[in-house]
Amino acid sequence: MATQKQRSAARKNVKRAQSAARSRQTLKNLPKRTRTALGKEATKVRKGEQPTRKELEAEARRLNIRGRSRMGKAALKRAVTRARGK
Repeated sequence: MATQKQRSAARKNVKRAQSAARSRQTLKNLPKRTRTALGKEATKVRKGEQPTRKELEAEARRLNIRGRSRMGKAALKRAVTRARGK
């Protein structure tokens, strides 16, 4: 049988885990405007109007762009556009 101290520690751990799970739901906590923009971007990717991050990274690899693994999608898009323009 668990002691009072163990039960207290277990309750505290459960509360901490629940709190962490709630805070990790980042999309739900974003402003409505941002969620809408993300949804529109995802729709364009699904329709094939915009490349995915993987596709951009492959293009950046082909163009030999340095630092591509640390770039986000927007930065990759800018770097690929600049490299193509040369």
